[in-house]
Amino acid sequence: MQAALAEVLKHPSIWRGDGYSQSQPDVIGCGHPSLAAALPGGGWPGAAVTEVVAARAGCGELKLLMPVIADLTRQGKPVLLVAPPHIPYAPAWQAAGIDLRHLTWAEAHTEYDALWTMEQALREPACGAVVGWFAQSLTDRQGRRLQLAAEAGGGCGFVLRQGKQDVSSPFPLRLSVEPLGGGIAVHVLKRRGAPLGRPVFLHQEALNSASQTGAQHALAGTLSAHTITRRAASRPLAQAA
Repeated sequence: MQAALAEVLKHPSIWRGDGYSQSQPDVIGCGHPSLAAALPGGGWPGAAVTEVVAARAGCGELKLLMPVIADLTRQGKPVLLVAPPHIPYAPAWQAAGIDLRHLTWAEAHTEYDALWTMEQALREPACGAVVGWFAQSLTDRQGRRLQLAAEAGGGCGFVLRQGKQDVSSPFPLRLSVEPLGGGIAVHVLKRRGAPLGRPVFLHQEALNSASQTGAQHALAGTLSAHTITRRAASRPLAQAA
């Protein structure tokens, strides 16, 4: 009986309550070793949406994602930025090792535009990752739509927002970041399995090294003629569940 139970517990869809899930059917490396040690499977979950809550805009939340965006674009996989709060600064993205030929910027005039665009992109199997910015927390219904879209397409989704941390969410992984003396503190708010009681500290030097850039902010600056990021059309998210 014990041997049979042990075999069942090896299945990647099952996690034990006495620890976080050590296996994940589809994981993409996050590029931060100390954070990877706290994530189920050691990376960002594939075919899923991860939520990152920032204490304030520009406190390091985007640098968490720079390594995975760089890896995906170098592999020729498209990455879509949906409704970033500022114009993407192409030189900073390029300095981070990102292949701008595979990076697309989508403007969205309303939250429904952003949700619809992100959902459609997540459903596309060819899309490597979608990063969307939102001013407030998503409803459970909105989150479920994005999560189902990611499961259908198989790529990674990232929701970046500010605001309350203690809200319910269908996303399997939720993090919060805040600046803290020489780096950022990453709190794992939700993961598959047991919660993490203490934050993971990422030094600024390690963040700069992982993203291969330090001085320029990726969402600051003006859009030059040399910029290769492109704008994509969007339309409202359908009201039906």
